[in-house]
Parts: sequence; structure tokens; C-alpha cells
Amino acid sequence: MAITRWFFEPGHTAAEFRARHMMVTYVRGQFKNVQGSIEVDPDQPEDARIEATIDATQVYTGQPQRDAHLRSADFFDVGHHPTWTFTGTGVTQLSETEFEVAGDLTVRGVTRRVPLHVAYLGQWGTPWWEGDRDLGPRRRAGFLATGRINRQDFGVSWNDTVDRGGVVVSDMVDITIDVEAVLDPAGSRA
Repeated sequence: MAITRWFFEPGHTAAEFRARHMMVTYVRGQFKNVQGSIEVDPDQPEDARIEATIDATQVYTGQPQRDAHLRSADFFDVGHHPTWTFTGTGVTQLSETEFEVAGDLTVRGVTRRVPLHVAYLGQWGTPWWEGDRDLGPRRRAGFLATGRINRQDFGVSWNDTVDRGGVVVSDMVDITIDVEAVLDPAGSRA
């Protein structure tokens, strides 16, 4: 068994969410600098372990007042819960490049088991710059994870009503995580 360890390259990894707003459109938000790792035996991907940490204090929707409201106790309560985590331990290979990863998502201190659909986007040997020196090549791999959660399951329950019984924010939230992972030769083992 050869375990490879990959770390998320934070400058090229991001998490996004999308929720219906005012019953007519979607609001999108983003988190940059997502930290994480993948440990996997390429011959046994079902035994992989995936960990990710999102800094919820850095939410960005393009509207400062909304960002401040999202950080408040009405939504993310970042004063008490500044980070979110995902630990994936249940991997099912659906095709050569498609997987379902079940894991524990923790938001606002509440943990729920959620499935993510993960597309493997391939890998490539690339330059690796430190300062002004190329120490590469380093192996990079790309993944796109998508899923849907009910925000009420995590205690994110603020809402208000609009005309004809509609609501300001939908309960269902689509999530997307774009991961650029870099092989960690020191963390891999046979």
C-alpha cells in the first residue's frame, strides 16, 4: 500500500456557496485560503481521507453590509465559530473520474454527515516557486466538489418574509469547492 499525501494549495483553492435570495435570484459567497489535505492510496481510493478547513470570517459576497450580516450570530456566528471543517472518510468511486465522498461537515459547532460529488480533474507536473527559484517540478491535481445542504440543519436559521409568503433566504444552499492539491513528497509513504 502506497499512501500519497496532498495538501491544498491555498492560493488556488476556494469554497463557494449559492442560496436563493428574495425568491428571484441567487446570492453567491466565497471563501479563499481554504486549508486541507488528502491522503490516498491510488489503488484503493475508497480508503481516502480528506480534511478541509474554511475560515468563515473571510466570507465575501461583494457587498460589505451583507458580509457583516453573514458573519453575525444571525448566520455564521464567527465570533464563536470562526472555522468550518469537513472530514471525508467514505469514498465511493462512481467512474474513473467521479466519486462520492461522504463526510462530517461542521458549521457553527454543529456536525452533520453530508455527501459531496467529486470530479477528479487530472494532474500535471508544474513549476514550484519559492522566492525567485523554481524548485519544481511538483505534481498538482485538481478536484471539483459539489453538494447541497439545508442550512437549518446547522442552526443557520435567520430569515424574514417577503411578498406573497416568500422568504429572504432559501433553506437549501449549493456548495462548491475547487481544490488544487500539491503532492507532498515528505508526507507520502509506502
